[in-house]
Amino acid sequence: MFLVVGLGNPGEEYAGTRHNAGFMAVRRFNGALEASRQRRRYEGRWLEGALCGIPVATLMPMTFMNRSGDAVEQAASRKHIPAERIIVVHDDMDFPFGVVRSRLGGGSGGHRGLDSITRKLGTADYCRVRIGIGRPDNPAENPRDWVLKPFTQPEQELAGMLDTAAACIKTIINDGIEAAMNRFNRRGDQALP
Repeated sequence: MFLVVGLGNPGEEYAGTRHNAGFMAVRRFNGALEASRQRRRYEGRWLEGALCGIPVATLMPMTFMNRSGDAVEQAASRKHIPAERIIVVHDDMDFPFGVVRSRLGGGSGGHRGLDSITRKLGTADYCRVRIGIGRPDNPAENPRDWVLKPFTQPEQELAGMLDTAAACIKTIINDGIEAAMNRFNRRGDQALP
């Protein structure tokens, strides 16, 4: 079984914020699954199903970002899912808005959700789908404030970015992380306007 984890913060006040890009992408990906209804499980929203016959579960931790690892550890432990079959989908300030990239392992870049997951799993060797949210125009703006702001009016056309993130997740599940990296990490790809 694969476990796809979307990172974000629960509550209406965070629903349209940059830090919830992972939640948004997993909701889009859920549409591709043959699945039953979503349930509350493992301190999050849990959905179990299949993609082209491959068992897949999705989890959106409701623990707030800095405790995401609690939910991921519970689900992975109870379902016997190894780290290499976990795909974490998250916002990334190091890429311009709309860029989607994948990789296996690596550091957190200061992302507290990734820090929590790595600490709880005891390894950083899980797949990541990174959704570019860009950096604030004002370099003096606190990054924490930036990620908790809603997407701007021009950025609110998120469909292309979310479709790309969902396609990246599907590629990892069907063809492996290397295939996803070859397809989605090409140099010269442009960010969305």
